Amino acid sequence: METSGTPQHVPLAPSALAGRTALVTGAASGIGLACAEALAAAGAHVQVVDKAGDAARSLAERIGGTAWVADLSVAEAVDQLPCDADIVVNNAGLQHVAPVHAFPPDRFALIHRVMVEAPFRILRRTLPGMYERGWGRVVNISSVHGLRASPYKSAYVSAKHALEGLSKVVALEAAPHGVTSNCVSPGYVRTPLVENQIADQARSHGISEQEVVGRVLLERSAVKSLIEPGDVAGAVLWLCGPGAAHVTGSSVVMDGGWTAH
Repeated sequence: METSGTPQHVPLAPSALAGRTALVTGAASGIGLACAEALAAAGAHVQVVDKAGDAARSLAERIGGTAWVADLSVAEAVDQLPCDADIVVNNAGLQHVAPVHAFPPDRFALIHRVMVEAPFRILRRTLPGMYERGWGRVVNISSVHGLRASPYKSAYVSAKHALEGLSKVVALEAAPHGVTSNCVSPGYVRTPLVENQIADQARSHGISEQEVVGRVLLERSAVKSLIEPGDVAGAVLWLCGPGAAHVTGSSVVMDGGWTAH
């Protein structure tokens, strides 16, 4: 089940981000929702970006933010988003599982438009303002799949690898302007997307959902539990705080030991 409400760990004071504006994509559920709530709790005005209009508007009203309903696969829609954010959290994403020889090219292109092109388009419009103000934080929600591969996920894995590369380029270009750029790279997080995968795998393998988590999803993880969205939001908040001013071009890996192998 998805965790909502105030994230479990909020390392910044309630006024730490007062006067800042944060743009969060895919903010109506899962990791994006937790990030939006956490940033608002730290004092930022949050621009809630999602194509789920009702959910985005409901969240924005609850946290005192502004809803922007947009399909990030459409370039014109992305280019109409506000460009005044001090903090950008590129979180929106989707998944499709199929072997490379059977992967639909249009689905591959869609995943890359949402998960690579949209972050690029958002950053090319928001970075000039950050440079002018002399402060900014870019946090890209990547994945352990930005560092490791799994079969049947060619679009998702290649998109997350590309996002990691984009994040590093921005880090190098933006450093002289007081702007940092980093990735948060979690393993499997308890989100609606993952919970649907768990249910599907349980049916296809004829095992319980608990067995799917331990034996399938977390087979390569030393810590045998799903990550909570609020824990990812805690890492995002830390990267936006004063203690991370010299952290840039990095990936904060939250994979339960997956990449230690």
